[in-house]
Amino acid sequence: MPQLDTSTWLLTILSMIFTLFALLQLKISKHFYPPSPKPTPTKLQKRQTPWNCTWTKIYLPLSQSQ
Repeated sequence: MPQLDTSTWLLTILSMIFTLFALLQLKISKHFYPPSPKPTPTKLQKRQTPWNCTWTKIYLPLSQSQ
């Protein structure tokens, strides 16, 4: 049975890896990446609540003097 000639395998594998790398680089370089998002300042809306308008005092039942 003849022996398999493996002398060109290294060159074949290295050229295949280089070709795949080059194709991958070309595919990535043609891809459009959107620009990074910039933070937009948001305005805080202050809501008007009843307890913001007037000062109230809350009494606990145990703190009432008799």
